[in-house]
Amino acid sequence: MFLSCLSERRYLSVFSCCVGAIGFVIKGSVAGAAVFVVYEQGLLGSGAQGAEALRKARAALPPAIHEWTSYVGWELPPTPKLDFSPSDSWNKGVQTVMSALSAAPSRACEYTAEGWKYMKDLVK
Repeated sequence: MFLSCLSERRYLSVFSCCVGAIGFVIKGSVAGAAVFVVYEQGLLGSGAQGAEALRKARAALPPAIHEWTSYVGWELPPTPKLDFSPSDSWNKGVQTVMSALSAAPSRACEYTAEGWKYMKDLVK
């Protein structure tokens, strides 16, 4: 009786180990496939390649969603048209930061001069 319990536990342990390993392999495969698709679409390349991939997705996604919703029988409201370019926004952000960093030394001198003037006025 005792030996049969040990053998059942051993099989359950091997089974749970195999299930865990299979789950790990499946998750790794899905993650690897996702990275491969992202790489193939050019999203890991330059900004121009990313903008091109975004343009392709914007062109392909609405017809696919419409086909899927008509198949399921759902009615979705129309998607709003947004005139937004992530690459332009990114470039604008980079330009703003670089502009602030390039102006920082002169601003620091101005603020220091104002601070000394304020301190002189307080001491008088």
